[in-house]
Amino acid sequence: MKIAYLDCFSGISGDMFLACLLDAGLSFDQLSERLHTLPLDGYQLKTDRQSRGHIFGTQFSVNLLQKGHAPKNLSAIREIIKKSDLGHTITEKAIEIFELIAGVEAKIHNLPPEEVHFHEVGAVDSIIDIVGAVIGIETLGIKMIYASHIPVGSGFAQTAHGAMPVPAPATIELLKGIPVFDPGTSHEMVTPTGAALLKGLCSSFGPMPPMIVKDVGYGVGKRDIPERPNLLRVLIGEDNKDPTVEAVVVLETNLDDINPEWMGFLMERLLASGALDVVFFPVQMKKNRPGVQVQVIGRPDQREVLMEILFKESTTLGVRFGYTQRQVLERIQAEIDSPWGKIKVKKIIGRDGSAHLQPEYQSCRKIAIQHNIALKEIYYWVMRLNQHT
Repeated sequence: MKIAYLDCFSGISGDMFLACLLDAGLSFDQLSERLHTLPLDGYQLKTDRQSRGHIFGTQFSVNLLQKGHAPKNLSAIREIIKKSDLGHTITEKAIEIFELIAGVEAKIHNLPPEEVHFHEVGAVDSIIDIVGAVIGIETLGIKMIYASHIPVGSGFAQTAHGAMPVPAPATIELLKGIPVFDPGTSHEMVTPTGAALLKGLCSSFGPMPPMIVKDVGYGVGKRDIPERPNLLRVLIGEDNKDPTVEAVVVLETNLDDINPEWMGFLMERLLASGALDVVFFPVQMKKNRPGVQVQVIGRPDQREVLMEILFKESTTLGVRFGYTQRQVLERIQAEIDSPWGKIKVKKIIGRDGSAHLQPEYQSCRKIAIQHNIALKEIYYWVMRLNQHT
């Protein structure tokens, strides 16, 4: 499967996204031909080779041939995209991204989404950037997009609504649920358009996934940033995912004021909601208080659900989280015949290809109660089968 990884070491904007795809092999002529099916005029597309920090890449620009393009609302943008000849998939995805932006703008300005008039993202160049990015992803055959953690910058930026803190309100609203950090740079490093593309196109954020890199592209930003090269890098290649390696989110919190009876219920709720593992560690906390550290492992998309349970069912005031990877042995669910009937087991495949059986506790427990025999006897019976495999 063809995948892409966005290395956002200097943030992301709409033009940088499209530029890095062009630098990685997207045909400019093919892109232009498809974009010109949009009922828009008064603009010219341009690419240029430029360097940032002695690294050359592609800069993409939309030059407006006439001034005074009125900001468009969501309905107008929908009509423009639907009147194009881009196909259902591209049309729906591009509209979905604009609806994301409309939703956050409506929340910020306390308006219904249909009444929001886009300024920066309603201009011709932003429509081109968003629709062009979706065209580029489909044209290059990319099926899955991953991205790094996102640097957002700080300071203030001038917008149609005046000076806004960086990251802009719409930007940070769109980045909810995406891992971000402050790189210590007083520049706007993520634009609303860039944030919307991340939200609408990327499936996960963190370290580069296992892949065989085939193409690399650099999208050049409009400004020079002294602290780092203002580039967006994309790596495009084939998924080389080891089925035994998976990304996980790890959540941790320390507790010294919780009723011990609540702890068992907390674990039950976390596991019932899909946590992969929950463990409690004894710790010595501030003021020499004995406490418990709760560690929860889950899939990256479970972060918000698991965090909500920690806040709701415990006394924590804060939860640490981070993304990492774990390697697991392949497991196959199976049933075997025994003197007491069917027993559920896991067939564990070792790294050397060998296999052994592991009893399932609940299945063995049920048999032990039904036949009034020791649980360990059932376990020993299953484990002895491994001597003959």
